[in-house]
Amino acid sequence: MVMYADDEISRVFRALADPTRRDILRMLAGDGRSVQELTSGFSISQPAITKHLNVLDGAGLVSRRKDGRFRRCALKPGSLNQAQEWIDQVKGYWEERMFALEELLYSEME
Repeated sequence: MVMYADDEISRVFRALADPTRRDILRMLAGDGRSVQELTSGFSISQPAITKHLNVLDGAGLVSRRKDGRFRRCALKPGSLNQAQEWIDQVKGYWEERMFALEELLYSEME
């Protein structure tokens, strides 16, 4: 079993817990966007988008760089790998448990 520092993976899941932040990540999944471009996709203020970006940045999910007058944001490649590995481990456990339950139920029916 792969072990991670609890605070690192917890930051990722806390960041993903908010629907606005998940929407921001979806928008960043293609090309990077400026904060202004991100703001235009939501009915919240630019400072609110910046706060969400700070959380995503703190979780290591996005990168930001200055490009002239604009701040460009992008999804960090591989940043969700750790969360995916954890989900796969838990999913594997529950698939094994469901298979065992299925086997038990079939043996009871016979």
